[in-house]
Amino acid sequence: MTIVRALTAGLVAGVLGTAAMDAVWYLRYRRQAGTARLLEWEFAEAVNDWESASAPGQVGRRAAEFVLGETPPDTWARPATNLVHWATGVGWGLSYTVAKKVFPHARLLAVALGPAAWLTSYAILPLLKVYRPIWKYDARTLRDDLSAHLVFGLTAASAFAVIAPSRRRR
Repeated sequence: MTIVRALTAGLVAGVLGTAAMDAVWYLRYRRQAGTARLLEWEFAEAVNDWESASAPGQVGRRAAEFVLGETPPDTWARPATNLVHWATGVGWGLSYTVAKKVFPHARLLAVALGPAAWLTSYAILPLLKVYRPIWKYDARTLRDDLSAHLVFGLTAASAFAVIAPSRRRR
């Protein structure tokens, strides 16, 4: 497989995994009486300032503050939320591509992708003051977040397997 095909497969896998994870979160949101339409919710239409930005938006704010030396304007909150959210999913898809190249026969990679993304967020985001330490969250919050990340990982890994099948299965 060429490097371009592998990277494209990782990118597409990351996008599809992110969309699947977001579908889980959106269905949960609607079950809890959320009223926003799918695309409004997906692309953070309700985010008008940094206070209303989710974790990806807060990471974007921290990055912009680091580069600019000051808090960016509130008008950046929505685009930062979307950019960091989708870039994170794509980044994990690309990371999966690298892992498959290094460990081509490791079957557990598909199962490990989601939990790796989940656990990494609970390791990095507290350092950025975006999340609290993992032990400060209740079991239900952690379970819900982990299950959504499992959907991400399994969808991304499945998409990668379809787009860039291993030679063994051809």
